[in-house]
Amino acid sequence: MAHHGSRSVYDRLTERLNRFPQGAPPSESLFEILKILFSEREAALVSTLPIRPFTASRAAAIWKVPEAEARRTLEELASRALLVDWEGEQGTEYVLPPPMAGFFEFSLMRVRTDVDQKALAELFHQYLNVEEDFVRELFAGGETRLGRAFVQEAVLSPDNALHVLDFERASEVVRTATHRGISLCYCRHKMEHVGKACDAPQDICMTFNASASALIRHGHAREVGVGEALELLHRAQERDLVQFGENVREGVNFVCNCCGCCCEAMIAARRFAAAHPIHTTPFLPVVDEGACTGCERCVRKCPVEALSAVSANDPKRPKRTLARLDAERCLGCGVCVRACREEALRLEERGRRELTPLNGAHKAVLMALERGKLQDLVFDNRLLWSHRAMAAFFGAVLGLPPVKRLAATEQVRSRYLEALVRRVG
Repeated sequence: MAHHGSRSVYDRLTERLNRFPQGAPPSESLFEILKILFSEREAALVSTLPIRPFTASRAAAIWKVPEAEARRTLEELASRALLVDWEGEQGTEYVLPPPMAGFFEFSLMRVRTDVDQKALAELFHQYLNVEEDFVRELFAGGETRLGRAFVQEAVLSPDNALHVLDFERASEVVRTATHRGISLCYCRHKMEHVGKACDAPQDICMTFNASASALIRHGHAREVGVGEALELLHRAQERDLVQFGENVREGVNFVCNCCGCCCEAMIAARRFAAAHPIHTTPFLPVVDEGACTGCERCVRKCPVEALSAVSANDPKRPKRTLARLDAERCLGCGVCVRACREEALRLEERGRRELTPLNGAHKAVLMALERGKLQDLVFDNRLLWSHRAMAAFFGAVLGLPPVKRLAATEQVRSRYLEALVRRVG
């Protein structure tokens, strides 16, 4: 009976996680992950928390405990990076981040002894690398992407550089952030525990702004200045790592420096290539076939297998190859251009730019609508009957056939919503 009660607590926590646009499909692996990260008491309490930010007094009202007791619990969870906290207009505010990008990564972004990181890494590997449901839903569950690629600025031509917007530059994210934190790369740290890590640097994972502030305050990241962050960015690019960051224009919270072998985003880009799981840069590499020697360095460096070697059909050199691009798979990161010693690759504009959400709130609304979860995001206090009723109404609307939801979707994507989000924020 005790095991059954324990299981139901973590099932309720799983249900709570799945009310956010970035959910976590139930599985035995997820159950074991949550057991390591949350005690039964914590799981029961967290399962009742709102999706949107809240204060200690709000949590106390939900849990029916004194505010001082609620605050102690929240601070304990924040100290382990299971909650993110910051100083808002109403004092300290808290939010439960999604599993990714969120508390999954935070659990391995430093060496810890309070949890069994090897067991956790093995479970993460099973849940994310072996099973497919979570990664498929995370990266390919709708049109609005969790993250986007940044172009390597050093390989831009002067003409290209004129067309790169500030928010499309990783260096600009570094310069404009209010806080900058450096931690261990979750992906390579995880792979180290399962014996599959590459030799790319680990102490290079970047968080910014509110997320960085919280992680720094609780010892999960070390604070750095603009100069050191830019130097680390340069070192990552020299190691042919791809900059993969939050898919927003303002208030970017993370930029990962990804290898093709360990990092979930790059693995998803290959595994679910047809769904275009990563928001691309505005560029594509173009091969100068006259200059290409067929060395295949670019093919080996591409993290998503967008380049391949094909026969050059040269009767004098029958084994000669040329690089061939699959534009549908390409991120436009420019790693291949940097790798080419013959200057046989250059970047050209891809064409029409995709919509990049304004900020985290705009992105969350878009993702919620596409995944049929807008009612959970808007009416997230299930303790109120009126909110439950409105949530049911929204759920019925979102259950309409896709064609009938198109007008609403386009309205949410419109500049009108963007302006509203900016005004409210």
